[in-house]
Amino acid sequence: MRYFLSLVVLVLVLAATATTAATTARAVRAVPAAATLRVVATTEDLASLAREVGGDKVTVDAIAKGYQDPHFVEAKPSFILKFSRADLLLIVGRELEIGWLPSLINNSRNSKIQVGASGYLDASADVKILDIPTGQITRAMGDVHPSGNPHYWLDPGNGRIMARSIRDRLTQLDRANAAYYAQRYDDFDTRLAAAELRWDAMMAPHHGSKMVTYHRSWPNFVDRFRLDVIGYVEPKPGVPPSPSHTLTLIEEMKSQDVMIIAIEPYFDSKTPKQIGGQTGAEVLVLAPSVGGVPGTDDYIKLFDYNVKLLADALARAGK
Repeated sequence: MRYFLSLVVLVLVLAATATTAATTARAVRAVPAAATLRVVATTEDLASLAREVGGDKVTVDAIAKGYQDPHFVEAKPSFILKFSRADLLLIVGRELEIGWLPSLINNSRNSKIQVGASGYLDASADVKILDIPTGQITRAMGDVHPSGNPHYWLDPGNGRIMARSIRDRLTQLDRANAAYYAQRYDDFDTRLAAAELRWDAMMAPHHGSKMVTYHRSWPNFVDRFRLDVIGYVEPKPGVPPSPSHTLTLIEEMKSQDVMIIAIEPYFDSKTPKQIGGQTGAEVLVLAPSVGGVPGTDDYIKLFDYNVKLLADALARAGK
């Protein structure tokens, strides 16, 4: 009898323990995890701005790395998986990603990030766009973007507008954290404004200085800092330099006393160095995007690097 009573007590204790455990497990499952939006950005610049505004409420993946030419990206299967899980897709637009982005969006089968959906944000909508062509556009003109130059993020004023657009869209998708996104944006805006004063002071002695760039990546940058690009290593956008064009450019640089050639890290430096050898111009590898060169791992550091490198080179050249 004592054995039987002990067995009954043991069964009752085990049953009570199991019930308590099950109740606890249900309670744990009932508590929602901290809301985290999955953001996919086509470039590191957009990704950096999303991290600035989103903080720990977002996870951000960038597709094109800063040292890659964003016009040409291999649409990997792993990217489709990222797109399929995304709550928000950030794109540069202006046809920068036209060669690879549509297939990733379509194959993701993610209704959230289709064109026109709330999870699709074209960051170019409200920014200052330059080099909008007029008249008929043909392939003979090279890789011309009909809706304007897509490298608009290289003006910090545009970066502020892009961050504001990201803030507004994150707020739309996650209203519970609206105050958090607003505070994060305000903090970024304050730091960016202070940095702009620093950059303007560094570039003020060099207003009107002339330079050559490899590709037409820099119109917003030179417009913002009041520089003058007099020619390009490429004869036309996306067209490799030819001997005849190179000779013409060398003569033009000599006649205008141009002492700076800026190139992106993904272009061959052979021809720019040849031009520099003939003209005495210094060849600078500027970072066209966040992460393009070491030390440019966020949006403000991108300009810190480029402005200092360029201002120092212009000072050495006496320009």
